[in-house]
Amino acid sequence: MSSYRQILYHIIFSTYKFKPVINLENKEELCKYICGIIKNKKCVLYRINAMKDHIHILSDLHPSIALADFIKDIKTSTSVWIKKSENLKNFEGWADGYAALTYSYRDKEMISNYILNQEEHHKKVSFIDEYKKLLSDNNIIIDEKYFP
Repeated sequence: MSSYRQILYHIIFSTYKFKPVINLENKEELCKYICGIIKNKKCVLYRINAMKDHIHILSDLHPSIALADFIKDIKTSTSVWIKKSENLKNFEGWADGYAALTYSYRDKEMISNYILNQEEHHKKVSFIDEYKKLLSDNNIIIDEKYFP
């Protein structure tokens, strides 16, 4: 018998201390760089979007890739790349933690559209409020010491 699996991860991580240091005019370049990392790991990227203080990724992981290693590799590689770049001079690094929420394949379009429309969404809701709501909606206990 073969093994089968389908796990979509909605991954969210922020800049260090939620600082708004990602220039929206340079976010395409950052997203393309992350896309290359994901592709090199034989994972499937469905959607990515960067805002001034955080990143959203919708991805399926290759069965050989551990989630924590996947996120660590993205953060480490992008930190090195950003620090060499002239585009994000005020970038100090990524926050230590992340959120990784699982969804079924039938939710793919909904989550993908949510990620795509981040700029509109954040005209109404701050990232911190959004993040806390996503955690709460997914029954995750929030540790307030990690929020300003």
